[in-house]
Amino acid sequence: MSLPRDEQVLVKRLRSLITECIPKATEQVYYDMGLPFYRHNKLICFIWPASVFWGSRRRPETQNAKGTSLGFNQGYLMANEDGVLKSEGRKQVYVMYFKSIKDLDENKVRALLFEAAMIDDEFPRRKRNNSNQLNR
Repeated sequence: MSLPRDEQVLVKRLRSLITECIPKATEQVYYDMGLPFYRHNKLICFIWPASVFWGSRRRPETQNAKGTSLGFNQGYLMANEDGVLKSEGRKQVYVMYFKSIKDLDENKVRALLFEAAMIDDEFPRRKRNNSNQLNR
């Protein structure tokens, strides 16, 4: 994937924050565009650079105006008390945007990544708890 230099720097920093905060997560490349998604028990988060077009429903100029997104696959379960995560009409996936590395509040991103990891850690327990209740 060929990105503008400023996006490369931002994506690289986001990747390192994810690796730091969610060491159990493995990076998987989705789509033929090389977009990094991270998973452990379920999909946790993803990075979508602004210059990579989303699809037919969104206009590229709108996407570029918003910036690179850090998406949380279970965003609807996150506290989001300060409203930095946007649902944009989606039921489950919430995102936040960065136009440049200067917009990146690393402490805020770390807190969100730690929360996303805690939510992901609950999934195997829920599955086990549900199967235990069925066996009673």
